[in-house]
Amino acid sequence: MNALARAKKVFDLELGAIRQVRNRIGPEFALAVDLLVGCVSASHKIIVSGVGKSGHIGHKIAATLTSTGAPAVILDASDAVHGDLGVLGRGDVVILLSYSGRTDELIQLVPHIRRFENRIIALTGNPASPVATLADVHLNIAVSKEACPLNLAPTSSTTAMLVMGDALAMVLLEARGFKREDFASFHPGGTIGRNLLLTAADVMRPLSQVAVCRTTDPVDTALREISAKRCGAAIV
Repeated sequence: MNALARAKKVFDLELGAIRQVRNRIGPEFALAVDLLVGCVSASHKIIVSGVGKSGHIGHKIAATLTSTGAPAVILDASDAVHGDLGVLGRGDVVILLSYSGRTDELIQLVPHIRRFENRIIALTGNPASPVATLADVHLNIAVSKEACPLNLAPTSSTTAMLVMGDALAMVLLEARGFKREDFASFHPGGTIGRNLLLTAADVMRPLSQVAVCRTTDPVDTALREISAKRCGAAIV
């Protein structure tokens, strides 16, 4: 199989995995959204935690939530019991990411999360796993095969996890009535900010700073006005 055919097979496997997860979405997804809506509406935050590749996906999910008006932070599962639990506040919702559902660091973290009376949403590929059963809401992201030819490297599973996180963030966005103007306020820089926020007044000189010349003005008068204002002239 050549490189192009292999690449297309990876796409096909990951697309198939996303369809699997999509077709499995049920009432538990709505429960998860309700928890998140209640959390953000009460001015609490969303805590996201995972280990390894799941942790990397967690960073993206947290960033997407925060950029759409739902404050989210990453909790490093390894550092949590060494002081980072200080990020937790009562009323926060915790999203735990573990495809196997057996990640020791997350399992050990759950009792400490419960001490703060936080609700837990788990994304795993195993509904019978410890992380899944310890959560208030479990979202099943099981896939039949990784895109890795050895069926080892997290590929289809991490894609499914990311898409589920995106789905949570986008449904939460709509449920909260988040609008383009709100999105713009969190993205003042770059192309997005310029397109949504920048006005002509932000980039144009006010009339008081523009050399205004009439078509009947002598050339030397126009030149003095242009020199004084150090700009081009508006002809009226």
